Amino acid sequence: MTITWRVPLLVLAGIVPVVLRPTLGTAAAWFLLVVVLVIVDVLSAPKPAKLEITRLRLGGIRLGESTTSELMVRSPARRVRALVRDAWQPTAGAGTTASGSASATGNRHRIRLDRGDSTRLRTPLRPRRRGDLRALGVTVRAFGPLGLGARQRTIPVPGSVRVLPAFESRKHLPSRLQRLRELDGRAAVRVRGQGTEFDSLREYVRGDDVRSIDWRTTARSRTVVVRTWQPERDRRVVLVLDTSRTSAGRVEGAGGGVPRLDSAMDAGLLLAAIASRAGDRIDFIAGDLRVRSRVRLAGQRDVTQRLQEAMADLEPVIAEADWSDLAGAVAGLGRHRALVVLLTPLDPHAIEESLLPVLPVLTQHHRVVLASVRDPELEATAASRDTLDDVYAAAAAEQTLRRRDHTAAMLRILGVDVVDADAESLPPALADHYLQLKATSQL
Repeated sequence: MTITWRVPLLVLAGIVPVVLRPTLGTAAAWFLLVVVLVIVDVLSAPKPAKLEITRLRLGGIRLGESTTSELMVRSPARRVRALVRDAWQPTAGAGTTASGSASATGNRHRIRLDRGDSTRLRTPLRPRRRGDLRALGVTVRAFGPLGLGARQRTIPVPGSVRVLPAFESRKHLPSRLQRLRELDGRAAVRVRGQGTEFDSLREYVRGDDVRSIDWRTTARSRTVVVRTWQPERDRRVVLVLDTSRTSAGRVEGAGGGVPRLDSAMDAGLLLAAIASRAGDRIDFIAGDLRVRSRVRLAGQRDVTQRLQEAMADLEPVIAEADWSDLAGAVAGLGRHRALVVLLTPLDPHAIEESLLPVLPVLTQHHRVVLASVRDPELEATAASRDTLDDVYAAAAAEQTLRRRDHTAAMLRILGVDVVDADAESLPPALADHYLQLKATSQL
């Protein structure tokens, strides 16, 4: 039971009879009258449980996008005047529009239904984190005929929305696919003398590699003929996503603070999209102390969608990564040579303690690339010298940068390619590195 704003006004209206007859009995009688009217009004209000409420199914959306939760409300028995609140988890952003501001109605809706009528209530959602976000219930406040009181009840109406990684780097996909088509020989510009799979024969033009001349065909024709090649296809690309404590930090990005884990996911999604278009097979492993997710995407049509589904529920774990376990998971996918991409921060302590001991096993059988999100705040701090505190902070930042550079140099000596860039630049940098490996037949 709840009361409305009309009850205090009705109580204040009792000043009139009290002034006309200033006795304690007059005030008590007026207060008793108000109580009786409120009780009668509440008892006359329709029961919220009598309403038929159903929720329309929601699909998945990317983080940063908006969607709408829709409720169908029907009153089968009697006329209803009510306030309906569609409650969700706070991170679902119920009642928030695409611009980030609250909508006109939010997640509260006033309804008036005659007997047998129905209405559709729409609540905008703008989620602020990945994963499955669930509805908490629908609260109905049904008012009485006088509008003094109401019956209130929260009705469980199950619902959820699956929020996938944002994949902001998909804007770089068209330009990288164009480069891939050029490498693959399907565009007007052909990359000469690269790749190891034979593609076709054509006439020699100035600038062609003389080693690609087909002398047998040239001997049978009047022109010099060269072989053209295309990059290898059907190679394996294994994405290994680190979900340990080092991925829990935030770095500066285009939209403010960006979680390292989400930035690594973004880079992995762009690489997977390009590699699948190139005809390569994609496998995905995520873990920290143990393997959290393992997906084989070979032969799948929508690799990016499947990969986003696998990443949606992953969150950083405040523990060190067990790289021996993750390396074992990579070995469990098969011993055929693959491009193994380690999506992990270039943290000197974590790498030297856990990753370095298992690297020889990986580099012996695979081409290994370490992709790390670099925090631009470190460079900014190292360059600041305005005050004494800034000097001390700059010295600490400079020491951290030198340790990172030393660790990167050590990894390169061990045969690991290091791609270290800020959150916005890492996805295209990793994609460019893959295309370079593809063009030079190093996969």
